[in-house]
Amino acid sequence: MSTTRALTRRRVLGLAAIPAFGLGLAACGGSGFDDGGSSSGGSDAGGGKGLTLLIGSSGDAESKAVQDAAAKWAESSGTAVEVIPASDLNQQLAQGFASGSPADVFYLSTDAMAGYAANGSLAPYGDDVEDTSDFRPALLEAFTLDGHLYGLPKDVSTLALLINEDLWKEAGLTEDDVPTTWEELADVASRAGSDKVAGLTMSTEYQRIGAFMAAAGGELVTDGKATANSPENIEALEYVKSLAESGALKFSADLGAGWGGEAFGSGSAVMVVEGNWITGAMANDYPDVKYKVVELPDGPAGKGTLQFTNAWGVAADSPNQAKAVELITFLTSPEQQMEFARAFGPMPSVESVSDEWAEEFPEQEAFLAGADYAKNPPAQAGTAEVIADLNAQLETLASSDPTAILDSVQTNLEAALG
Repeated sequence: MSTTRALTRRRVLGLAAIPAFGLGLAACGGSGFDDGGSSSGGSDAGGGKGLTLLIGSSGDAESKAVQDAAAKWAESSGTAVEVIPASDLNQQLAQGFASGSPADVFYLSTDAMAGYAANGSLAPYGDDVEDTSDFRPALLEAFTLDGHLYGLPKDVSTLALLINEDLWKEAGLTEDDVPTTWEELADVASRAGSDKVAGLTMSTEYQRIGAFMAAAGGELVTDGKATANSPENIEALEYVKSLAESGALKFSADLGAGWGGEAFGSGSAVMVVEGNWITGAMANDYPDVKYKVVELPDGPAGKGTLQFTNAWGVAADSPNQAKAVELITFLTSPEQQMEFARAFGPMPSVESVSDEWAEEFPEQEAFLAGADYAKNPPAQAGTAEVIADLNAQLETLASSDPTAILDSVQTNLEAALG
């Protein structure tokens, strides 16, 4: 998804289709926010019967694409839509729910879903959608809680490995050196690096390092139970730590960058582990950098990556739920999702246009391939706080004990899930 140079690491985490955790949410309809929203036409415009749509936008391209789509639907349906790119999504959503005047439709992140579902803020409208078979099953699972579907996924992002082609050649590497296993990644990252550039970089957070857990066969939560300190996860963190200790991996903060995309785009690293939202940043901020995207190397359990998604949520207090669902049906249609892909870069959440997307964006096909085996980050209530604490601990991974880190996460997850 498109990003801008001004994005901090925290902001970029929210762009994972948005992906990593929580760019996500806002509300304002009728709650008095000065949001600078944009209204679309419709026969009931100004009559109090239109819809408000709150988005967490990555920039002008995304805002315009959603506004254009809403205007198109408004023209055909006769129902006005006010699109509001929020300045502080989580805060505005919470305020809207508290005031009883939330936006009718909004971006819903996986980590926020459980809490808002538990307090009755969300309408489980997905239960009444007749056909959801085109959506990727894992994405539907991410927004299903206690058997209820709280949102139709709007798009998806995955993590892959990006390679700077010029720096790759300067290091004497060829196509045959593209790593396909952890062992090869450690070797080539060591050979690619120098005093001037790192062989490999990424941010120090679960939303990147977690991909190695997946490739080792682990995850933080399995079938509703905490599995943070599993042997698989320990092996993954020990591997990442070994890369850092050897100098093959330098975290983006160590390179003076706010996130992996900045380190990669500025030429500070030959390779980076990032999501497909990086493509917008590369096009906007580093258009002269030639790079290729490949799937992450296989770990002990084979292929592995993480996927990130947002859904379209509907407020339980919305008086226009039927119209809201009609709008969401339009926004998640295969045709409209392809329009969004062309406008600002997300991958569609429906499978029927996978071939079309791959044909139009062949250079990003590795991201789409990852969606076939990617794992979802935990979405249960309380897990977002645990992951935030894990991220703080991962900042010192190079000098810390992976087992001790994961033991503390295990304790915190058991408390949250219990």
